[in-house]
Amino acid sequence: MKNRYIAVVLAKPTPLGAELNNWARVGAVCYALPTNQWDTPPYSTPTPPVLSKGKRPRGRPKRRWEEGAKEGTGESGKSTFIKQMRIIHGSGYSDEDKRGFIKLVYQNIFMAMQSMIRAMDLLRISFNDPVEMVEKAELIRGVDFETVTTFESPYVEAIKALWADKGIQECYDRRREYQLTDSAKYYLGDLERIEKPDYLPTEQDILRARAPTTGIIEYPFDLDSIIFRMVDVGGQRSERRKWIHCFENVTSIIFLVALSEYDQILFESENENRMEESKALFKTIITYPWFQHSSVILFLNKKDLLEEKIMYSHLVDYFPEYEGPQRDAIAAREFILRMFVDLNPDSEKIIYSHFTCATDTENVQFIFSAVKDKIMQAALNHFSLV
Repeated sequence: MKNRYIAVVLAKPTPLGAELNNWARVGAVCYALPTNQWDTPPYSTPTPPVLSKGKRPRGRPKRRWEEGAKEGTGESGKSTFIKQMRIIHGSGYSDEDKRGFIKLVYQNIFMAMQSMIRAMDLLRISFNDPVEMVEKAELIRGVDFETVTTFESPYVEAIKALWADKGIQECYDRRREYQLTDSAKYYLGDLERIEKPDYLPTEQDILRARAPTTGIIEYPFDLDSIIFRMVDVGGQRSERRKWIHCFENVTSIIFLVALSEYDQILFESENENRMEESKALFKTIITYPWFQHSSVILFLNKKDLLEEKIMYSHLVDYFPEYEGPQRDAIAAREFILRMFVDLNPDSEKIIYSHFTCATDTENVQFIFSAVKDKIMQAALNHFSLV
């Protein structure tokens, strides 16, 4: 039987049925990872055996395989969703695994504070206590956050003092005007716990740890005797050229959009709106000839951040066509959904949508249960098995 290939955007692949013995293909690579690959923190890139299209690795038992790719722009929540799949359907995170994230959490804290210190200058915001805070800011600014491996007292105390400063708090409130990770407040508000010598990251710490995805990274997990392979692809512009041309004959696509990005600027271009970029990428994806017969699942993520942000940042200021009430998260998210759905030129193609919070395990578990059935059905329809 001719090999079939399946890919999914932002979520998992679709099950084919044991009798098919097929592989799903995402990107230009088709490969399997050993079970112990789960021990690799999701911010490192495994080196898999590269196989020719449709080939199964030698020595592996024949099982049903599903493969999926997550798509979306940078910081839309793709990698967080993969971590949730490991927690819900994979082996989870052992204490040893969690210890592998300690340095990343420290680095996220330094990165967040450095971003705010730089923004203080750009936004012309003064520290409440200039004499003391400038000295502490210079101490933190002088650290290469990517090399941070420990959380030593002088730096911890400086970060605590800076975070408590009214100037930094004002800078945080204006975070849409510069690049700041969503997890900044989460970590900086819990330094008393994180600074302890016996600190062990919680699952929530791991879910919120940020490391940009580069290249193509694959994660397998077992669900109802079907091996799902979730493929995480870089969302930044520089990464897309590595994968956007690689999807052929896919049955389902899952695309992630951050609802909270409506008032944010791009990392790559400070003159462009993140949501406009997401819309452009989504339109490109759904109008590609390769995806003509693919089902589309749209995850509108970070609904929790939208509910918080919409209270003080008005959607109409960035999308004048919005005519709904202000400070109304439900109206705002429905408008955003409609903007994306309206990009679909094919009236016969259904876009399945879900509002999600990728850091909420219970929410993701519920949503994925519904999505899984859609993906499976799409695969069966694609191969004319139903």
